[in-house]
Amino acid sequence: MSRTSYDRYLTVFSPEGRLYQVEYAFKAISGSGHTAISVRGKDTAVVITQKKVPDKLLDASTVSHLFSLTPSIGCVMTGLLADARAQVARARAEAAEWRYKYGYEITPDALARRLANINQVYTQRAAMRPLGIAMILIGIDPELGPQIFKLDPAGYFVGFHATSAGQKQQEAMNFLEKKWKKFEGGAEDAAKAGKRLGRNEVIELAIESISTVLQTDFKPAEIEIGIVSDSPDEPEKTRGQWRVFSNSEVEQHLLAYGEKD
Repeated sequence: MSRTSYDRYLTVFSPEGRLYQVEYAFKAISGSGHTAISVRGKDTAVVITQKKVPDKLLDASTVSHLFSLTPSIGCVMTGLLADARAQVARARAEAAEWRYKYGYEITPDALARRLANINQVYTQRAAMRPLGIAMILIGIDPELGPQIFKLDPAGYFVGFHATSAGQKQQEAMNFLEKKWKKFEGGAEDAAKAGKRLGRNEVIELAIESISTVLQTDFKPAEIEIGIVSDSPDEPEKTRGQWRVFSNSEVEQHLLAYGEKD
């Protein structure tokens, strides 16, 4: 039987044990035309992604792939933006329910686990479809410090020192792995290597990664940077809080990266 005999229904496995509809959701992510990268250091986690405004008549300030989930947790969504907004709304609802029920803000790992469980349910019921998006979630854990979690349409999630999603995901991952090996301690000691990265180094590494992978010198309006930092270099009023860099801050870090080169 041909492949098309098995890709009509979400819940029917092919003879090779594959769910084609779930694989199509992954293709929607890589076919989105965007690349997102996230890096964490000793006191900072950063996400960076391209900002593409498809039409000159659009208000550029309303186009974004970065979203706030709680005061200290944010995310970058790669894939179908409509699906992304639906999952962000669900994530905010889950975080608000946790706060109401337990009296304190949800931790990044608990929120990632809950959303991954919801994603997995979307792959096993015929009345639903998988969401064509990958979420990279960053936040500050009160005990563990900065955290990065990546969720996919199949319901899999895991923590990272640095990761990527989207069109050039594999190239970005390869670049980040090579960078990590250069740090003292090598790839076998990735946690210690990450602990050496301060706030500015994390931001520079994220900018270097996306510029190298996409082979583009970005202007401030062409990228978005989201950050959660406990670093003394972070302004006191936003320390430990999720925020998105303004154009002037992006330009400042792009210039610093350019001068470093």
